[in-house]
Amino acid sequence: MIALPQQFYAQDTITVAKQLLGKLLVRHLNGEVLAAKIVETEAYIGEDDPACHAARGRTPRTEIMYGPPGFAYIYFIYGMYFCLNAVTEAEGFPAAVLIRAAEPVGGLEQMRRLRRVKNDLQLANGPGKLCQAFDLNRDLNGAPLTQPPLYIADSPVVPSDEIVATSRVGISAGKSHLWRFLIKNNRFASHPNHR
Repeated sequence: MIALPQQFYAQDTITVAKQLLGKLLVRHLNGEVLAAKIVETEAYIGEDDPACHAARGRTPRTEIMYGPPGFAYIYFIYGMYFCLNAVTEAEGFPAAVLIRAAEPVGGLEQMRRLRRVKNDLQLANGPGKLCQAFDLNRDLNGAPLTQPPLYIADSPVVPSDEIVATSRVGISAGKSHLWRFLIKNNRFASHPNHR
């Protein structure tokens, strides 16, 4: 599997969010390779996006978002879940793509153990679940997404007519932006009927 180059992430965030669909999230863990096809993403773009963590400006938490593209931004929410984002655009401009859901394709036994579930549809069908399935936490916050132990590998482009755009999930501000993207009719999406 060939990792996407750093320049892929330097594109505008909407483009990256769409083009990440169908790509493979890959994690090297304890001598095993975990892999899943990305099926759902959300874009968060700059200080003017009220749902973006950078909406309140630069903080220690958001510092990674202001850095170079192609790095992992992993944060903790609700006191219990981690979320994985890929930093995008030019250094100094805070933007990222949240990896919301993925379809497991490799290392499923390890994912089942990490998630403590047997139903494969439940392994990575949400950002917190995905991080549990891949054993992702703050230890990899700021890690490059272009090399092991965590990277996104290239795979064929999902045709535009197979991509659905909706409002983002679980936000109170910025609801008018249709910046959530998912592969049409994919059963591994977190909220397939959310509009």
